Formats: sequence, structure tokens, C-alpha cells
Amino acid sequence: MTSQRTSLKKELRAFIDEEKAEFLPTFFKAVPGGYGEGDRFLGIIVPNIKKVARDYRDLETSDIEKLLQSQWHEERHCALQILAHKFAKGDDAAKAKVYRLIKKHISQVNNWDLVDLVGTKIVGPFLWDDDRQQLYKWSRSRSLWRRRIAIISCFHFIKNQDYDDAIALCEAYLADPEDLIHKASGWMLREIAKQSPRTHKRFLANYVREMPRTMLRYSIEHLPSVERQKWLKKV
Repeated sequence: MTSQRTSLKKELRAFIDEEKAEFLPTFFKAVPGGYGEGDRFLGIIVPNIKKVARDYRDLETSDIEKLLQSQWHEERHCALQILAHKFAKGDDAAKAKVYRLIKKHISQVNNWDLVDLVGTKIVGPFLWDDDRQQLYKWSRSRSLWRRRIAIISCFHFIKNQDYDDAIALCEAYLADPEDLIHKASGWMLREIAKQSPRTHKRFLANYVREMPRTMLRYSIEHLPSVERQKWLKKV
């Protein structure tokens, strides 16, 4: 009997695009020396991954866990899309189960698209009413991806006018060596600017001369041109 997981993998492969299979490893820096080194891509775009995930949203946990261990990026992505759906539709117990699965397989959340999905759709929403110390543990990790999950998870808090954790992590990441962390931190600061310009300006006033250039540029991207130039001249 064909398992659901086998059927899912077959459906995914129906969407393989050979040009994307060549392009995606470069785009996600899955090349020697890149941040995604070693990752493998079938060549499937996100809308098609989401389509398959919708068809298998009731996939058993054991099959999801096996997909999360796949060598193929798109299979892991599909598993995470299914988990995000289960989280969104589940009760408190179901949400907790999904969160525990993410923690268990956190090493497989290993590129920025997977990180951003997990942080915005699962971890942030789950920790909204829970102890957030896990974010600070991840923020001190040697893993670029765990550090990025920590700050991206603050997206949900920011949307709900809670900025303290995002500000604390942005402060901690001022000296982070990774550009992807600077981009993520700048993104969160930009979101804060939409909700609370005063909080955003206070952070810039305190740290504009310490901020990595990428973090600063991302954080002021949507400000009026005159104001952007003002901050850039302070560097």
C-alpha cells in the first residue's frame, strides 16, 4: 500500500523545474562556503510546495518527522508548511505539539526561508503567551539559523505592540558577524517603525553609530528619503 508520505513526495516531484533546480542552490547559497552549504534542491517553487502541503495537511506526525529529516529542501519546507497549518487550526494542545516538534527538529530548519516560516507562523505565536527564554537561548547559539529564528519570532510580538524582546535581541546582535542576522534585525526594526516610530527612533538614536550598515539600511528602508539620509549621515 502506498503511504501518504510516498504520495506526497510523488506529487512534489511532479512540479520539478530543471531550471529552478540549477538556480535555487545558488539563490540559497547552498554552494561550498555558502551559508546553506550542503543543502539539496529538487527545483520546486514555493506556491507549488504550499499546494502539496494543503493536500496533505492531515499527514501523520511520524511521516512529517521523516520529511523533516529529508536531504531535499523542498520536502522539509513542505513538512513545515503542514506543521504551520496544523498550528493555525489546532487547539492549545495541538499548538504545543507542533512547537515541540519544531524544537526537536530545529537542526533541520536550516535556511532563511524555513527559519522565517517557523519563526513567524509557529514559534512567535506560540511564545506570545509563554516563557520566551528559549529565544534567548537560541540567540546565543553558534548556529546562524537558531539566532535568526530568535529574532524573526519577534515579528508576532511586534504586530501585537510588544517590542521589548525584539529590541533586546537587536541590541545583542549589534556585534553579530552574520549579514543574515543584520538583515533580520533590520527587518524587525522596520516593523517596529510602522507600529511605534518613537521606539524605533530611540533605538536608532542610541545605536546608529554601532549598527552594522545592513541592519541600519534595512531598518530605515521605509522612512522618508530626507529622514533616511539624516540617519545615514550619522554613521
